[in-house]
Order: sequence, then C-alpha cells, then structure tokens
Amino acid sequence: MTLVLGIDTGGTYTDAVILRDEIDVVASSKSLTTREDLAIGIGAAVHDVLTQSGISPLDIAMASLSTTLATNALVEGQGERVGLVYIGFRAGDLERHGLGDALRGDPVLEMAGGHSHAGYEVAAFNDKLLDDWLAGLKGVSAYAVASQFATRNPAHEKCAADLIRSRTSRPVSASHQLSAKLNGPKRALTAILNARLIGMIDRLIGRARATLRNLGISAPLMVVRGDGALISEDQAREKPIETILSGPAASIVGAQWMTGVENALVSDIGGTTTDISLLRNGHPMIDPQGAQVGPYRTMVEAVAMQTTGLGGDSEVHFVSEGLLGGLTLGPKRVLPVSLAAIKHGAVMHAALDAQLKTALPSENDGRFVCKIQTHDAGDLAERDAALFAKLSLDIQPMNAVIKSRLEAQALIRLVGRGLAQISALTPSDASHFLGYTSVWDRDAATKALQLFGRRRNGAGALIAQDAETMSQMIVDQLTHQTSTALLSTAFHEEDKKFFNSPKSLAAHPLMQQGLKGHKGLVKIDTGLNIPVVGLGASASCYYPAVGKRLNCQMILPVHSGVANAIGAVVGRITVRASGIVTAPSDGVFRLHLEDGPKDFTQETAALQCLERVLRGKAISAAKKSGAEDLQVTVHNDIRKAIIEASEMFVEANITVTATGRPRITTR
Repeated sequence: MTLVLGIDTGGTYTDAVILRDEIDVVASSKSLTTREDLAIGIGAAVHDVLTQSGISPLDIAMASLSTTLATNALVEGQGERVGLVYIGFRAGDLERHGLGDALRGDPVLEMAGGHSHAGYEVAAFNDKLLDDWLAGLKGVSAYAVASQFATRNPAHEKCAADLIRSRTSRPVSASHQLSAKLNGPKRALTAILNARLIGMIDRLIGRARATLRNLGISAPLMVVRGDGALISEDQAREKPIETILSGPAASIVGAQWMTGVENALVSDIGGTTTDISLLRNGHPMIDPQGAQVGPYRTMVEAVAMQTTGLGGDSEVHFVSEGLLGGLTLGPKRVLPVSLAAIKHGAVMHAALDAQLKTALPSENDGRFVCKIQTHDAGDLAERDAALFAKLSLDIQPMNAVIKSRLEAQALIRLVGRGLAQISALTPSDASHFLGYTSVWDRDAATKALQLFGRRRNGAGALIAQDAETMSQMIVDQLTHQTSTALLSTAFHEEDKKFFNSPKSLAAHPLMQQGLKGHKGLVKIDTGLNIPVVGLGASASCYYPAVGKRLNCQMILPVHSGVANAIGAVVGRITVRASGIVTAPSDGVFRLHLEDGPKDFTQETAALQCLERVLRGKAISAAKKSGAEDLQVTVHNDIRKAIIEASEMFVEANITVTATGRPRITTR
C-alpha cells in the first residue's frame, strides 16, 4: 500500500488530500490560506487529513505541492522589485515589446553586447558598466538577464549573471536557462517574471517543507509544473516561473483522474481566478506559444489555459454608465467582507453600521484596508511610503485612510507590491447571504450588500432594493462572466479560419440571445457542444446555473473542491531538453550548446552529438528530480530546402523527453 499526500496552496484556501495507491481518496481537507505565514494554512490542512485518516506521518511516501500563488501574483500585478540587464538589443525594444509595463518602474540597464544568429559576438561585454550600475542599486530582490541570441551563444548572459551574483549575492534569472527558443524580448519578459517570483515561491516551498517536517513527514517534496508534470523542490526554487499555472495544471490532471472523461472543457473557479482548459483524448492541451497569464505571454511550456480574473473573492465594481447601471466582477482579488469580519468583526461592524446611517453613499463604503508586511518593503516612492506609514496591521475603513485620488493610486501600488490588502464586497459575500455557504460572517456580508445596493444608476434609482436582490445580481453576473469565458475558450480552440475573434464572438449579442433560446421571427439556439467539468470549492454553488445557461452537460465530481491537490500527486516527472543545429556556412554544422557553439563538418555527426548531449541532460535532470523507471523519447524537426535541385540543410531542432514516476520512500 502506497500513501501519497497532495497539497494545493491557493489564493483563498489551502487543500490537502491523501491517496492510497493512486486509486482511493482516503481523506481531504480545506484550510484558509494564511498569506502572512503560509505554513499555518498548510499545517492546518495536512494535520486535518492525518487526523481524519489516522495515518502515521511516517507512512507518507511522497508529498507534492501545487499552487496558484505565482499565477495570482502575475494576474494581480504583484511581486518583488527586480533589476533587468538587457544586452545587445535595439533602442526602444523595452517599450515596443511591453517590457516597460512588466518592469513597472524597476531598474533596467541597456548595454551593448550580445551575439548574432550564428553565435558570433556582436560587441564586447562591458563588465565595468554593469559593475557601476549594480553599485548604485538598492532594494532589488533578484535580477533578470537577457542577451540578444543568447540561445545561440549564452556567453554574455553567463558573464552578467556571474558578476551580479558575486557583487550582490542575489538570485539571477538568465533567459537562456528558461527557454531554448528565439525571440529575445519574450525571453527577457520570462526572465523578469521569474526573478519577480523567486522570493515568493522560495518562501512558500521553504515553509511547506518546514511544516511537513514539524508534522513528522520526511518524504520527498515535489512541485507541479505548469504543464502538469512534477519537478523537485530545488528546481521550483530556481525556476518559479515554471510554476505559473501549476494549480490549474494540477486541476486538469485531477479532473481527468476523477471523471475519466476524454473530451471536455475544465473550468476551475478559485478565489482569484477562473482557469479554463481543454481535455482532448484524455490529455491536457499544451499551449504552443507559451503560457499566458493576465497580460503576459511567456515562454513557459504549460497547459493551454485561459485564465480570467474572476473568482469567489473578485471585487464587485459598480458600472455607472447607462440609465440602468450594473456591476462587473474582478479582475482583482480582495478579502471578502464576511471573511475579514471573522478576525476584525468589532471594527468592521461599527464602520458598516455608521456608513448605513449616512444619508449619501460613498464609493468606499463597505471597503477596508490593512497592512501586510510579509517581506521588506524596500525603497518606496515618497507618496507610497507616506501611505504605508498610515496603514496598520489591524483593519481600517477605507474612508478613514484614503483622502484623495493620489492616495488611492498609491494604495493600488502598495497592493501590487504585496504590502497592503483590501477587503470589499465579493461573490463569496453574496453566497453567504443566499445560504450557499455559512463558514464566515453573514451579518457583515449583509451590511456590505446593503451599502453597495444604495448606489444609484443613471436614472437615479437604487441598483438594488435589498441585500437579496443585490446578492442575486452578483451571482447572475458571475454566471454571465463564467459562461462568456467558457465560450471564448471554446471559440479559441475552434477552426481559426472561421472563429478568429473568440472574445468578441462569445460576447456577441446573437450568441447571448441564443443562450436564452430566442424564438422570435428568427430562432437562435447556441451553447456548448462539449461537457464542462466544474472544479473548485464553490463550483457546486455557481456552476449548475452555468451549465443551464450554456445548454451543456455540467459534471461536478465528488472531490471537485480538492482537484488541484489530487492532481498534484497523480502526475509524472517530465523533463525536456531542447537544442538546435544550424548551418552558418556551407559545410559547417553548428551545435549551440550551454558552453558555447561547437562546429562539425558532417550533418550526421552533429545531430548524433546533440542528441547524445540532450539525452544525458534530460536523464540527469529527471533522476535528480527523483524519477525512476524512465522512458525516453526523441523528437527531431529537421528543416531542409531545395536549391537548384539540391537538398540543403537549414536547421534542426531536437527535443529529448525523459518521463518517469516519482521515487517514493518506504518505511
């Protein structure tokens, strides 16, 4: 009998599950994610499943962790301060490729250097320029390095990384180590995001490991990668960017394990996001363009996932345009009023009661703010530092803290840095009022709903007469936004010749009328022609209405609330190593390797050497991750051209994949 432990740390809940022989769910548990100290939530969930099952910690053969924290951080614009060294690119590249937005004002050094497509040095590397720049920086937690054509020759990235490590002792993310593909600016973006996540994921894994040890669990700890495969904890610390979409990838693996369904859309609603992916022939689809999370298209290999800032903890926003007005949800996550009131009830109820007695509503009614100091605040702009000083670890009414638009903008920046948290009205609060769930403070939710409903539309009427009407409006809006997101994903997977604008088509009035079964002079019937597997703790509350609206089968597995934790332990270790052979001149076959280019005069010899190097690299990395019973596959993509009736070698890409089950411990 083999017992394995799966853990998923999400934005709202931390889940734990124990599986026996990868067949039976022995026990499962949910605990609130404790952002101020992740170990508390992890420890509570794991302790609970051990207690439920009566299993000794020493009998756990393997533990595996999936997380939505990296995904949520990118969707919400959070992460620590980084520095970018950008080598050999053209002036203006930062803005042309959106890197300026990703940096969010963080320091960048643009310098000469880099290599050509063939791997030749374009300009010498200026180590003094980099040294001087580093000497003037403060408050940078990690660095990203990207050099032109670094996948052809990484020498300058390696020089920069070595110098940064020796001067600062900070982590460095080199772009060539994150992707073997061309497109330097996109690799630079991936390196920036990786650097921004290093501290967060390192703390998560460190606290998870320490918590397991304190509970007596000494089994190996794995982490779910964005494509659903497992990697070692050390690899996850080094390349946290690979854990974006970790939670969603685990959920789709878990969905297939629980249902056995071969073809379906899988929709996982969490506290912060709704993640939608396609199961085809029993396997998750991999995004050939690289994982996209929020506004960022990375070079990370991951499941093809549409991630929307829509969850149970999405903030409810008032839409004032038009005579009728209305509301929308997300994309930012906030702390539900009903949850915050569990800890801060006296302060919050007093403020809510006072606001209900005022004659006129305010845009900050029912909103609260508190400080979160999970790491060093670093260097803050003057206005941000002044607001940060006003905040307290105890919650405060927003009206008492924010006195101007400039302070409101400063608060947004503090939230983005992970230094402050907002509490406001969410679908979770509406669910508590409607009786879908009853774990938090329903009275606080009721007051927040009443306050929000006092707002007036363009015709001067209240948008909701009472808390019940307000709650149903919120749930209906969640149903609408979820349905539209599912339709958009389905259109995205359809034939691109006919459906080249998925979001527009999903929201088109004809499509929306068809969902309602319009039968006037024209009959319109629309919907999904594929089942939907609904996952997440709140799926059973919201998704029956989504299935009805989309006229499709809605599958809600028994253990849908802990699908991520299940998926975390039924995956396999998969390591891919990729390389390229080019032909820079007639009769020359060039391998582009980690330690620099290597030339051959024979095509066969070059390809055999590259395959041998990649095979060794993939097998070594898989074994280092704890894989056993390895299966190795090789994929060759050799491009040739016909020139004057002769076949000419152009380029060859080789990928070696090593796959195996994680090694487990036995007593």
